[in-house]
Amino acid sequence: MTTSNYATERETTEGKVFTVTGGDWDTVVSGTDPINDERIVVNMGPQHPSTHGVLRLILELEGETVREARSVIGYLHTGIEKNLEYRNWVQGSTFVTRMDYLAPLFNETAYALAVEKLLGVTDDITERATTIRVLMMELNRISSHLVWLATTGMELGAISIMLYGFREREYILDIFETITGLRMNHAYVRPGGVAQDVPDAAIAKIREFLKMMPKKLKEYEDLLSGQPIWTERTKNVAVLDVTGCLALGVTGPVLRSAGLAWDLRKTMPYCGYETYEFDVPTHTDGDVWGRYLVRLAEIRESLKLVEQAVDRLGKRGPVMVSDKKIAWPAQLAIGVDGMGNSLEHVAKIMGQSMESLIHHFKLVTEGFRVPPGQVYVGIESPRGELGVHAVSDGGTRPYRVHYREPSFINLQALPAMAEGGLIADVIAGGASLDPVMGGCDR
Repeated sequence: MTTSNYATERETTEGKVFTVTGGDWDTVVSGTDPINDERIVVNMGPQHPSTHGVLRLILELEGETVREARSVIGYLHTGIEKNLEYRNWVQGSTFVTRMDYLAPLFNETAYALAVEKLLGVTDDITERATTIRVLMMELNRISSHLVWLATTGMELGAISIMLYGFREREYILDIFETITGLRMNHAYVRPGGVAQDVPDAAIAKIREFLKMMPKKLKEYEDLLSGQPIWTERTKNVAVLDVTGCLALGVTGPVLRSAGLAWDLRKTMPYCGYETYEFDVPTHTDGDVWGRYLVRLAEIRESLKLVEQAVDRLGKRGPVMVSDKKIAWPAQLAIGVDGMGNSLEHVAKIMGQSMESLIHHFKLVTEGFRVPPGQVYVGIESPRGELGVHAVSDGGTRPYRVHYREPSFINLQALPAMAEGGLIADVIAGGASLDPVMGGCDR
């Protein structure tokens, strides 16, 4: 039996079990003489709020200057990718939505696009379903950026912006609840389309939001952009130029704040983004200030996209593919208890024919078969390129699904941004990456 260099192991009835301990903390500390070296090794975390989750940073300090920074991840690991192998293809939507919990609709859409590509039905997705996906993703991008603005403001002492950011996000979550029934973790975007059409009440709320939000953005800028403390804490802080971003695989607003207009919605369009009018905001400084400006500008561009998408939602139509061997039941009617299916809807299903009822039952319980093969699909999430590598062996369950998660990739940049700077700037730099540890660890 081979011995692991990283963890002790033992055999059990369930197979080999590894016992993972606290890493190399003892080794790191023992190599430092705090008296003679004038250095100290400290833990930042693993509960620091700027990470939107649980991240541990091991910092080697000389005074207030960071000499070495090391990221320790895995505290929020949920085994979602492995769990997908034990559920059918549609049930996967319920799992992936919980990874990056600030951008659940992006997780769902990327997964659905990958499954549809494996099925060969990409061109069969209805125009209305695709438009709704764009609408929901752009609303989700705004809500995610608002959380970033709120929490980063809180990190740097701007308490008011934290309150305002979450206040406006609540409005978007109300819209999501009106459309999907849930504020977060929706499982709304599914292979073949979406679960429900957008009700008229949600359209009215969205149009009201489109009128209100530009004024709020102006208020944010009045609060922060000319504020001396905000500019001191963000300008020329945690700089990462475009060369560093490309070397580390960093994407999203962090890359665009360094001057490269790389946005998959423009460079490798999906969901019909090539038919929408919008710009890709960039900045050249590659610092926390630049990332702040890029994200505010992206909110404005998303508002333009949301308005265009709403205008396209005119006459109602199907929101799921027509192939009944793939189409998950959509347009379900809610019962009088607000939870189960209505009696009218159940009667409609049962009254069609015995064959259709059996087929409906088998589709929901077993799921559909996906031809063998593998695909990669990438989309532009609020944090960068969110990619799905999906592999099918021809069965009703995924053989393997792996996510290229931008929070995981972007966190590599933290030591490059932090080392040589002040410990206070570790917080500003880490927050400016906008990592969500649910997505990083998944």
